[in-house]
Amino acid sequence: MTLPLYQIDAFSDRLFGGNPAAVVPLPRWLPDALLQAIAAENNLSETAFFVAASDATQAIPLRWFTPTNEVDLCGHATLAAAWVLFHALGHPQPDVRFSSASGELRVARDGNNLVLDFPARPATPVATDEQVCRALGIPSDTPMLLARDLLVVLDNAEQVRQLAPDFAALASANYFGICVTAPGDDCDFVSRFFAPRQGINEDPVTGSAHCTLAPYWQQQLQRDTLDARQLSARGGVLQCRVHDGRVFIAGAARCYLRGDISVPDSIETLEN
Repeated sequence: MTLPLYQIDAFSDRLFGGNPAAVVPLPRWLPDALLQAIAAENNLSETAFFVAASDATQAIPLRWFTPTNEVDLCGHATLAAAWVLFHALGHPQPDVRFSSASGELRVARDGNNLVLDFPARPATPVATDEQVCRALGIPSDTPMLLARDLLVVLDNAEQVRQLAPDFAALASANYFGICVTAPGDDCDFVSRFFAPRQGINEDPVTGSAHCTLAPYWQQQLQRDTLDARQLSARGGVLQCRVHDGRVFIAGAARCYLRGDISVPDSIETLEN
């Protein structure tokens, strides 16, 4: 079986920036084990799969896989999937609706950007996890909050930039991901995102983490519209707006690769 594959640099207006995601449009859903094998072979932080409907007004089922497991929400791979639909597959509507494990998600065109419409995931303060502090090399009284991910709040952007985590120690902490944030120097806030338990030591740009980051900084800064930077080596720029329990996350995307992959027709073939 031959399938198309696209690799998109999301949350960047230039190639080799932002977060690369693979996107594989499917004619029908394939076995989960085969989807996982494709994601592992791609070896990117996320591979997005969707089955486009014949009616462009219908919601398109969308799923995301890291190299090791399926996740319930991914921002940059959703942005990448929307780019493929708009720019490669000729989706005629001004926005696209996805159905997912996190409910209905929308992506709309806005000039050169695409805007994600995602559910807000506010975090609740929790006791400081000293194991995480040691793994990150930060003070043992650092404030922390919890939603899906553990949110760790530092004083300034340079502290976030200089982190050199012990990833083996972080992987033993029982969190989906660990997001470290601080006020920005040339933006409202910065972050870095670590998820070694998901097979991703550091994610270059994490749209889903901003479902928690944006509500947190909205409260701190008393502003609904926020500019954010993710301080990974590749870097990423996101514009966020919080409204009525939703987070709108805007960013650009660039296509790096278009091609075809050859995969078995069945999981039985894969296992043999």
